[in-house]
Amino acid sequence: MAEDGKNREDSDPGLSPWRFLPLALVVIAVAAIFATGLHRSLTFEAFIDYQGRLEQMVAAHRLKMLGLYVLVYVGAVTLSLPVSAFLTAIGGYLFGYVVGTGAAAVSATLGATSIFLIARTSLGQPLLNRAGPRIRSLADGFRKRAFSYLLFLRLMPVVPFWLTNLAAAFCGIGLRKFVLATQIGMLPASFAFAFAGSGLEEVIEVQARARAQCLAGGGGACAVDFDVKSLLTTELMIALGVLSVLALAPILYKRLQERRTRGTTGEENVQA
Repeated sequence: MAEDGKNREDSDPGLSPWRFLPLALVVIAVAAIFATGLHRSLTFEAFIDYQGRLEQMVAAHRLKMLGLYVLVYVGAVTLSLPVSAFLTAIGGYLFGYVVGTGAAAVSATLGATSIFLIARTSLGQPLLNRAGPRIRSLADGFRKRAFSYLLFLRLMPVVPFWLTNLAAAFCGIGLRKFVLATQIGMLPASFAFAFAGSGLEEVIEVQARARAQCLAGGGGACAVDFDVKSLLTTELMIALGVLSVLALAPILYKRLQERRTRGTTGEENVQA
């Protein structure tokens, strides 16, 4: 009996070391990016340095540059680098807010799907199989209402994008629901950042002028004092919050109906 149990454990695909290879490659890639300083190229400061050259390249090779933009975006999201807002704004600036919105939303979905599949294969199911009954129950509840919950998390820009990807992978969400909720949920925020990014000319000029003056004055650390997330206004945050609450409306309605049903059933039992 013990030998049979051991054989079943050894044959468990969740214990196969090959399952961890994609995740290991992602971790190695992230470590290499930060070790080499490559992550600094995906900053607003670096964009100001190469702004003119990028605009010329987009004007001369628009489709190729759009393809390169998508590849960089997908790679950044797959590696869970916190640059989605920056890349979306830059996409709106370089390609216009219409194309920028579409490219950012599709790229974010592709990247999120990649890391979701990697995490679900490497860690999600194996960890869930070994979790306690309470965690399994929570994961099961999340899975039953996956679309609404995921849509809510995607619409709330305060929730880290990578955290939602990993949570969905751990709970074993279906791929179709994950992709659909991510694509729909990314559109409002993508449009907001791309639209704001399309009007960054004045911000870029002010920041470039201030940096040039700092360097001319012998400043050692002339960093750009600008956060792309500051483009999200209070009104826009409220609008996204309202949309996120609406995403939970089906769940709230269902729970209300269940309470009414239980109340009616209880009254009938008392009368009986």
